Order: sequence, then structure tokens, then C-alpha cells
Amino acid sequence: MAAPALELRSLGNTGLKLSCVGFGASPLGKVFGPVTDEEAISSVRQAFSLGINFFDTSPYYGATLSEKMLGKGLKALGVPRDQYIVSTKCGRYAEGFDFSADRVTRSIDESLERLQLDYVDILQCHDIEFGSLDQIINETIPALQKLKESGKIRFIGITGLPLRIFTYVLDRIPPGTVDVVLSYCHYCINDSSLEDLLPYLKNKGVGIINASPLSMGLLTETGPPQWHPASPQLKAACKEAGEYCKGKGKNISKLALQYSLSNKDVATVLVGMNSVQQVEENVNAAIELTTTGKDEETLLEVQEILKPVKNQTWE
Repeated sequence: MAAPALELRSLGNTGLKLSCVGFGASPLGKVFGPVTDEEAISSVRQAFSLGINFFDTSPYYGATLSEKMLGKGLKALGVPRDQYIVSTKCGRYAEGFDFSADRVTRSIDESLERLQLDYVDILQCHDIEFGSLDQIINETIPALQKLKESGKIRFIGITGLPLRIFTYVLDRIPPGTVDVVLSYCHYCINDSSLEDLLPYLKNKGVGIINASPLSMGLLTETGPPQWHPASPQLKAACKEAGEYCKGKGKNISKLALQYSLSNKDVATVLVGMNSVQQVEENVNAAIELTTTGKDEETLLEVQEILKPVKNQTWE
């Protein structure tokens, strides 16, 4: 009997079918610690061989290193270009934010060179809350539409943390102008506020990518990085939840990933990966969810622990 395959889901009106687990390539930029070229290439290879077909990066991650490493990994696959879906971003760089038409137009050429590709499937305006939303509407998106016409990109996306930015932009542009939104840290066990926006986004025909199901490290056994912007109260509650799971012989990260994956309105859940082991753990968690379902009992107990901080976010 063949092993169960990773589920594919439709991304809005794009016609793209994404693996429910997406490969977040920011760790390939060494933002969470050292990664060799060999490890980067092996992790991309393993992801593809286990059914992950969506790879997401940005020139900002590791000051362009993530794009270069992902490019090497994809080239090493040696498969036709239409076998995988690539998303990168524009507007946010190591040197700061620049959403001008000129900069984003140059940005895609630089990204394509690093990725060793002729086109990307999705180009997203990166963390738009740090720019002027009116500039995004009046200047950046029209520049991206020209790139779409030129064939360098297939679809246009926007990303950011505050959920209000998505409605602000989508309400002010013609329907179908933006194809995809990438939201992060808002569909996790501790914060599921994205749920309220899903009907609106579906109505707009926009595909939904959910990133950071582990809430940037809050929902892990090791805990978040030093710089994590969450409040001490939120960090403490997530730590308690992690320890509770560990005491039961469970892993909070797996529980968190399965929680995020269980909403079929979300096309893909992006998880940062930089090793074969991480790839295998994430794919196994997704396949286990489709075959045996999530651990409802532990999930309810963890939700109870996190209740006092539910949907608490940071600016």
C-alpha cells in the first residue's frame, strides 16, 4: 500500500494547488543559526520528495542568503519548473523598507537571479504595515501588475502582521488585483483571530497562506528567541502549555502545527525548515492529521491554559 500523500489545497482563484505544508526558507538564510549549503540542499530535496511543492522566501531573510540557498536547492532537484511553486517578496530588505515602483521592479530581477529562475509564481509586498498602505495601493501593486504582464511573476500577494491591513488594501483595489495574502501568528493555538477574516477573504477570491503556526517559537519546547515581541504574560502561558504537553509525553509544536493545518480554508501552512529531520517531522505531523486526526484531548487542555492570553498579539 502506498504511503498517504501530503494533501494539496487550492489557493484562492489562482488555479495553483499547494501542499498543505509549505517550506518556509527563512532559516536557510541562517537567521536561526548556521546552515551549510549541503543541509540547505538536502532539506529542499527531502521536502520535494515527500510532497511539499510550495517554497517561500524573501530578499530580507539573511540579507538575500535565503534566496540564494533556496535557488541552489531547487536547481539540485533537476525537475521541470512547473513541478514546484515559488513565492518571494519585495519592499523589505536588510537595508530597510522601500515599496517604490522603481525598487520593487529592480527587486524581482535581483531575486530571479539569486533563485536561478525565469519567473516566480507569487511576488508579495513584504510586511506592508511598515510602509504607507496608500503607496502600496497606488504605486506598488500597479508596478507588480506590470511585472505580471511581463511574465516575471504570475500572482500578486501582500503580507503583514496586523489583520486590518488586509481589509484596508483589498477594499480599495479592483477585485482580483491581489491574489494572495500571507498572514502570520494569527492562526495558532494561542491566537486564532485570522478565523474571523476568512469569510471576507474567501468572498474576495483571495488565497490564504498562514505562516508561523508555532507563533515564532512561542509554541515550542525550547521557547521563543530572546527578541520575541510577545508580552511576559503570553510567553509564560505558552511556556506552561509546552511543559504541560511534555509532561504528557506530547510535543506542543506538533499539536500546534496540526491545529493550524486542520482549517481547510487555509491553502497552506508555512513552516520554517532547515534540516531533513525538521522536514520529516512536519510532513509526518500533516499525514498523521489526515489519517488519525488531531489530539483533541490535549488540544482542549492546552487551550484552557492559554485562555487568559487568547488572541493577545503585539505591534
